Amino acid sequence: MDVNVYAAKTQLSRLLERVSHGEEVVITRHGKPVAKLVPITRRQAPRKLGTLRGKIRIAKNFDAPLPDDLLDAFEGKA
Repeated sequence: MDVNVYAAKTQLSRLLERVSHGEEVVITRHGKPVAKLVPITRRQAPRKLGTLRGKIRIAKNFDAPLPDDLLDAFEGKA
């Protein structure tokens, strides 16, 4: 459905109702599309925390400083 800017301003509530039922609305200015109202897609189910518990291991020295030669390579000094 195409709607001009004036109609979009005056009928926003009705347009949002149509969009909430799955319809897409293109807003035009002087006959040219400038924006599109589309429904927000929702996830089927929220993500469940802890699904990778016990499957990932982080090394004890994960946040230890890098060796000087590796650090120099990252900084472009090597």
